[in-house]
Amino acid sequence: MAGNLVNAGSLLTCTMGATPAALVVVVPTTTAQGPPAANIMDFAPMTNIPTFGMCMSLANPMVAAATAAALGVLTPMPCIPVTTPWTPGSLLVKVRLFPALDATSKCMCAYGGQISAVTTDVMVAVT
Repeated sequence: MAGNLVNAGSLLTCTMGATPAALVVVVPTTTAQGPPAANIMDFAPMTNIPTFGMCMSLANPMVAAATAAALGVLTPMPCIPVTTPWTPGSLLVKVRLFPALDATSKCMCAYGGQISAVTTDVMVAVT
């Protein structure tokens, strides 16, 4: 999967989330057929990275409070990602002036989850 670029619609998973979610790329990057390619700056919570259903991280204040109220029994709560830019991105391909998002890229959530793409497409280099 290394070298494959991530595009709109690629499935994402979070290590603290319950379900996969599809990446959303807001700005189309090419007029060619196929979904638009993503770059490392496509990390906006709920805009680019949707919810992963329920969050299971005790670093999430809602999960911590619900778990405390349940006397220590882990109680997942709705996922609202708090993300940072993807790293490292493609070393060779740029999309909209930033490194393209590739299969090795990861995005971190402030609540401890690691987000990664589980499906990718081989894309033509676009700038």
